[in-house]
Amino acid sequence: MNTHIIHKLGDNIDTDQIIASQYLMLPDIESMKPYAFETINPEFTEKFNYGDCIVAGKNFGCGSSREQAPAVLKAMGASAVIAESFARIFFRNSINIGLVLIQCRQIYNDVEDNSEISFDMKKSTVYSNGKTYAFSSYPQYVSEIISTGGLIESINRRLKETEK
Repeated sequence: MNTHIIHKLGDNIDTDQIIASQYLMLPDIESMKPYAFETINPEFTEKFNYGDCIVAGKNFGCGSSREQAPAVLKAMGASAVIAESFARIFFRNSINIGLVLIQCRQIYNDVEDNSEISFDMKKSTVYSNGKTYAFSSYPQYVSEIISTGGLIESINRRLKETEK
């Protein structure tokens, strides 16, 4: 199980804070990455390393249904977003692209920015500061979507298996 560095955010982080609308005109997700969370913390992407983890409060991903918001987080290399709760459309868009989301209500007040965290999707547990936190596991089909890298990849894998 890998250990990840936490980047802690607050409640009601909306998709415009994840990636502001003025950057949606850039040619691709890679071009958008440097601007993630710019309105919250202009140095966020400079401090964020591939494999780091975002921990947030309630209602993460609220706002518009823009698919670029979870796509930017995945492209940045976020190992997971752990939050007390997620906006439904953000949750579904994240699953569709294979971004790991963990809804864990208990952890937010116990962790600090730049502390370490690890998680085990098979055991539905998060570990930080010597504590273990449980979260609800995904249904099997959702786990398969995430583990294959997203909905399209999952469908393609199933099609290949049925062709055999």
